[in-house]
Amino acid sequence: MIRVSRFFCLLVVVSVTAGFGHAADDYRLGPDSEYHNGVPKGTITKYRLDTSSIYPGTSRDYWVYVPAQHDGKSETCLMVFQDGGNYQNPTGQFRVPVVFDNLIHQHKMPITVGVFVNPGTFPAEGKGKPRSNRSFEYDTLSDQYARFLEVDLLPRVEAEAKVKLSRDPAKRGIAGISSGGICAFTAAWERPDLFRKVLSHVGSFTNIRGGDAYPGIIRKTERKPLRIFLQDGENDLDNLHGSWPLGNLQMAAALKFMNYDYKFVYGDGGHNGRHGGAILPESLVWLWRDVK
Repeated sequence: MIRVSRFFCLLVVVSVTAGFGHAADDYRLGPDSEYHNGVPKGTITKYRLDTSSIYPGTSRDYWVYVPAQHDGKSETCLMVFQDGGNYQNPTGQFRVPVVFDNLIHQHKMPITVGVFVNPGTFPAEGKGKPRSNRSFEYDTLSDQYARFLEVDLLPRVEAEAKVKLSRDPAKRGIAGISSGGICAFTAAWERPDLFRKVLSHVGSFTNIRGGDAYPGIIRKTERKPLRIFLQDGENDLDNLHGSWPLGNLQMAAALKFMNYDYKFVYGDGGHNGRHGGAILPESLVWLWRDVK
């Protein structure tokens, strides 16, 4: 009994001491996520999409980032972000327009138009609130959301923002957080002719709408021409839908087994954008490393 007591006390002391050196989810943004003098700033403009042929009855906000270096005539690379209001926020966890400004200026990524789109909502009924269509759009394993981007959104982006988007899928990326992360993967998985670069932050590869099946599907499907960056943390969600860390670990194992061009960064964060935002610059540099 005495030995057990001493051993227990030792464990407590070690744990508490380690806590002073590092706190879980203690991630900080770096210099590429901050404004700098001398770096040309792109424009970010908000638009409204009030109709959809793919998701009838929904409407949504979206934003378009146009780099300062874009001449309005040349085709540009494209990157689409789900939950766009979060990603485009210049004081949020990701600050994508700021990062784009810095990386494009440093020639670490190509001139790229950013499209930030929110999930659709249905109008309120009576005195109720608008109903979100987010889970249906993001968690469904089909090509429907990719078709929404192809048919409803991207033609509007080109017309309203006066940009020419490259049709080369190797010059198109798609990103998202949580259910937006699995949505990004699904869009590229279903339509590699539209998108071939995927960035997933704490992706919901769990059984919300069957997403936990992806690791097995990946292992039994001929490899597709995709480049995939996954980020997750050991303190991510664990609930009735499944374990987010386990889902991402299984995804990474399946991608490795099938010899995909992928990278998986696993930290100690929770279900948020702190870690993903902190490593966003290096994530983008890795994804766009061979595109000029």
